[in-house]
Amino acid sequence: LKRNQKQIQLTSSKQNKHSYGKPDYSPVSWREYFDQMEDVNVGPADSRDVFRIYKAGSDGPLLVLLHGGGHSALSWAVFTTAIASRVNCRVLAMDLRGHGGTLVRQSDDFSTQTMSSDVANVIRSCYGETPPPLILIGHGVGGAIAVHTASNMLLPTTVGLVAIDVVEGSAMEALHIIQNFLKGRPKSFKSMDHAIEWSVKSGQIRNLESARVSMVGQIKRCEVEEADTVEQATPVTDVVVERNEEFYDQSYVNDKENASVYKWRIDLSKSEKYWDGWFRGTSNLFLACNLPKLLLLSGINRLDRDLTIGQMQGKFMMQVLPPCGHAVQEDRPDKVAEAVAAFLLRHKFSEARRETRR
Repeated sequence: LKRNQKQIQLTSSKQNKHSYGKPDYSPVSWREYFDQMEDVNVGPADSRDVFRIYKAGSDGPLLVLLHGGGHSALSWAVFTTAIASRVNCRVLAMDLRGHGGTLVRQSDDFSTQTMSSDVANVIRSCYGETPPPLILIGHGVGGAIAVHTASNMLLPTTVGLVAIDVVEGSAMEALHIIQNFLKGRPKSFKSMDHAIEWSVKSGQIRNLESARVSMVGQIKRCEVEEADTVEQATPVTDVVVERNEEFYDQSYVNDKENASVYKWRIDLSKSEKYWDGWFRGTSNLFLACNLPKLLLLSGINRLDRDLTIGQMQGKFMMQVLPPCGHAVQEDRPDKVAEAVAAFLLRHKFSEARRETRR
């Protein structure tokens, strides 16, 4: 109870801090949302991969949280506080290979087979061969990895599957515009604060509280090199400028007076050859998983034909969330937590926290 009260106070103070005057774009520590951070070793002693994970909670089912492409486990920070206040559960959010603080030997291998094996290996490393009952919850690419992990029965104690804004049809249609999006965003930032401000004002993350904790997992500090070109001072394409012209007239790129610059932790454009494999066939794999399933969408227009038929046949629970961007659990953490909590309670995977019972 004391922990929950502390979290409520922290959340309230963060929200109030920027209620008056200029919004506060300073970064916030993961410690305000998770209980602990660990680096988990996977593989042989002489060539181990190291996965960064964040944990919260000590009892109840284990929610394994898998983030979207380019993001990190910290994109689940605000959601973690929200779900922990509603139901008894444990949370494990991991940085996928090539993302966040995770360090692997083959950082350019983003195949679904490798990434789903990573999830199973991390869980086994943390909990042995008999982990607690777990629910796989994934957003975007993480949702596709969750589906593959469940479909291949890599974790036998999996009891439920939640996919957030991952639909094969709409994802396949959007693949051709991802490169344009990546080319259109700034290549570097003057400071972490500037990166957080850009993420909110550009619409990448529409919730300032989440942006302040999650952007830390997306960018890293680098020393400025003489070779850094002026090209970096062109933050966006004309297409993006139209969305917020006044904001994009400002330069958020490092100037030569500063000794460091903040750059993206992962160059997603280099993973392009895997994009098709992430999503092709996921709708049928999702439908074929013999588990209670929940699909959360940011818009009803995202449903493809297979999922529409499956939903009409009652093969899974579905909920369309209020208007939000693709970073659903960041933009609407409370709504996502409400939907996940209802799913857990309906299937008796968990119990409502005493203070939230009516």
